[in-house]
Amino acid sequence: MSLKSLTEAKNNTILVIDGNSLIHRAFHAIPLLSTADGLPTNAVYGFTNMLLKILNDIQPKWVTVAFDKSKTTFRNQEYSEYKAHRKATPEELRPQFSLVKDVLNALSIKWLEAEGYEADDLIGTIVKKAEEEDADVVILSGDKDILQLVSDKTRAILTKKGITEIEEYNAENVYRKFGVHPNQITDYKGLTGDPSDNIPGVPGIGPKTATKLLQDFDSVENILANLDKITSRARTLMENNSEQALLSKRLATIITNVPVQITLEQCIRTEPNEAELFNILKKLEFKKLLRDMLTAETGNSNQIKQKHLINKQSYAVEYITLSEQEDFEDLLVQAQKSGKVALALQGRREKGLISVALCLSEGQNYLLPLNSSTETTSFALKLLQNICVDSKIKKCCYDTKADLWLLHYYGIEINQPGFDVMLADYLLNPGKSARSLPETALSHLDIVLQEGSETYLPASAEVISRLVDILQSKLLLQEQENLYYDIELPLLKVLASMERTGVSVDKEQLQLMSEELNKKLQVLTTDIYEHAGEIFNINSTKQLGSILFEKLKLKAGKKTKTGYSTDVTVLEELAGDHPVVSLLLEYRQLAKLKSTYVDGLTGLINPQTGKLHTTFHQAVTATGRLSSSEPNLQNVPIRLDAGRKIRKFFVPCKPDNFIFSADYSQIELRILAHIAQDNNLMDAFAKKQDIHTRTASEVFGVAMDEVTPEMRGRAKAVNFGIVYGISDFGLAKDIKVTRKEAGRYINNYFNRYSGVKAYIDRVIREAREKGYVTTILNRRRYLPDLFSSNRVVRSFGERTAMNTPIQGSASDIIKLAMVLIYREMRKRKLSSTMILQVHDELIFDVVASEVEEMQNLVKYYMENAVELSVPLVVDMKIGPNWYDVQKI
Repeated sequence: MSLKSLTEAKNNTILVIDGNSLIHRAFHAIPLLSTADGLPTNAVYGFTNMLLKILNDIQPKWVTVAFDKSKTTFRNQEYSEYKAHRKATPEELRPQFSLVKDVLNALSIKWLEAEGYEADDLIGTIVKKAEEEDADVVILSGDKDILQLVSDKTRAILTKKGITEIEEYNAENVYRKFGVHPNQITDYKGLTGDPSDNIPGVPGIGPKTATKLLQDFDSVENILANLDKITSRARTLMENNSEQALLSKRLATIITNVPVQITLEQCIRTEPNEAELFNILKKLEFKKLLRDMLTAETGNSNQIKQKHLINKQSYAVEYITLSEQEDFEDLLVQAQKSGKVALALQGRREKGLISVALCLSEGQNYLLPLNSSTETTSFALKLLQNICVDSKIKKCCYDTKADLWLLHYYGIEINQPGFDVMLADYLLNPGKSARSLPETALSHLDIVLQEGSETYLPASAEVISRLVDILQSKLLLQEQENLYYDIELPLLKVLASMERTGVSVDKEQLQLMSEELNKKLQVLTTDIYEHAGEIFNINSTKQLGSILFEKLKLKAGKKTKTGYSTDVTVLEELAGDHPVVSLLLEYRQLAKLKSTYVDGLTGLINPQTGKLHTTFHQAVTATGRLSSSEPNLQNVPIRLDAGRKIRKFFVPCKPDNFIFSADYSQIELRILAHIAQDNNLMDAFAKKQDIHTRTASEVFGVAMDEVTPEMRGRAKAVNFGIVYGISDFGLAKDIKVTRKEAGRYINNYFNRYSGVKAYIDRVIREAREKGYVTTILNRRRYLPDLFSSNRVVRSFGERTAMNTPIQGSASDIIKLAMVLIYREMRKRKLSSTMILQVHDELIFDVVASEVEEMQNLVKYYMENAVELSVPLVVDMKIGPNWYDVQKI
């Protein structure tokens, strides 16, 4: 939505919004959101989105928003119990009311509140004035009370579920829904009451009786005047509660003459205050809204008007386009004197560079076009080569790993990355959902980069240059410079090398497996049809739900908008009720295996190299773990035997090579022992005991040689469950025991491992004090969920506080090990390559003559990456493929 569209009016309509109702709806509909410094924003976000949508849909001439000013109104004075049962406003919601008003002010939208009156009364007053001036009225609210204002000139839009589902009412719809006319809504509530507002009504009179009475007698007063004409039961109820019925009607009646000075002219839509709007949306960190609303008039949603900067000035840079040989040579000399170059590259991985921008310092910007003459391109590439290999020049980029791919097209390598803006921003703000240079510039420099503009590339280079000092200072302040310079920055070259090297796959075997799975799916399909008694679309949730719950009469699961839920949790609960269910579960598992992994991997094999070249994402997860895509090799399934067999097709690049796997043994439990300083855990690891057998011995009170496989299995579930903050309910479900028994296991665990219990209590307490938790190597994760009034959300925050220092530390350790191993392999000029990282496991393609050297090298650096209170242990395996590796 552009700024211009916010003031477009296509009809003689006033939109009147119930601010309090919509804010509450948004707050409860949208999960808790907060800014980097902990300011809650979910209600503001939902309200703003709903407001913009309704403005776009209705395009009214006038608009206003009404709010409650205080809880005490004339209704409380008449009836002290009115709304007395309402819970206190959640702490996370309180500050969002003023933020919503800030948004409205920036949008130049009139808002109202009046002491002693509710928002409904202000709405009623505005509606009356608007109708008197022959305007059409649309009311937006989540409160059915508002329906009493519906008329020939006024319609109401009510939010139903959350803020996305709405229901529109005119006078006819009101009657069809409730059996009474809009002007009888107050009488209806006078009879039935309204529990949400604590309006008592007449005890014993329900909706059906109330509707019948009002259809016959129009109003509460007329019913009381005709008691001799109604049933004896209703007569008795009305006689005993006549005053209460009239009181309830008064409480439900919206006032239409609140003494406020308001005219339609004051509500007319005017242009937003662009500077204020920019400021508030930036403060709230609503990046997408900011881009959408500050869109250039071209209609390109990626082009942000530079004039909407806080200082109302475009961020533009002057730059020199180089063309002559001496210009390129002079620039190299200047770069060597400067000792720092910021690079912004434009191009495509498979087609190379289009142009390059360099910035030596603010105001010193240069553009190197690479699509002009052959001679100029040659000069530019030579300059790039000289800069990239010069160890005395600090190379600064936004996403260095992506830039390395572009440079690699020409055989150019950055010998040593100097600074990566994206990675620095990632450490400082790990919870961001999306990352880009314009977003980072907005966050740290208060400027907007105009993507697609003529100056975008040189402007980007200068922004990168400016961000370096700012982000370095922030890393230093948060004591994260070691994490950045020792792990994250050097790791990007390791990942770039792994991406380029790729993973060899046996394509023929993959195709054979695809055919085999296809045959199994055909057999399963026939069996499913036979048990169902008819042919249907197994992949259609609607048709499957009809078969299971209507034809076969199985116990229905969750109902969705489109029908019955048939997700895996529903099917697993029904597995013992009918043989078709287990067939369906197997069908789904094999179908996903075939489409996602077997056929999916086949389609991603590079035709030139015959390998898979995944992309590693270093700045995505909040825990610090790596992720990957196209394909996601972190997620190759191992639960099913058929899934594990996919690993068989990951082979060495040469027939004589081997696949070598090095996997940290129980690293998260070892980190827990170190962080918690629990004597029993540390003792078990120091003695090289089987940790699950030791835990079973402690929890079940038996000697280690008396621990049964079942005991060990349950202890294993407890060990790993504790790391993830498992509850008695979750553990009971996992190991199939009663909740009481699971609770006993957990209590026994904490009694024997008291240091772990003390750690959990401590880390949650400190997280609440600081707002974040840290790993061993000082990676941070901010936890706004800890401060939620919602118990479920708060509990999730507590579990995250418990687990992040453990899982995040494991991620940091293996990253550091990767850097150390890669560095040593290059130093020794080994031909073997690191090809994959899957959580706690590293995979190598090893030359036969280097097997022993690689084993010793990898074991040493993985086990000595950091020093803990307990030893780090690596399990090593080797074989002809990833599936058939054998323990060394």
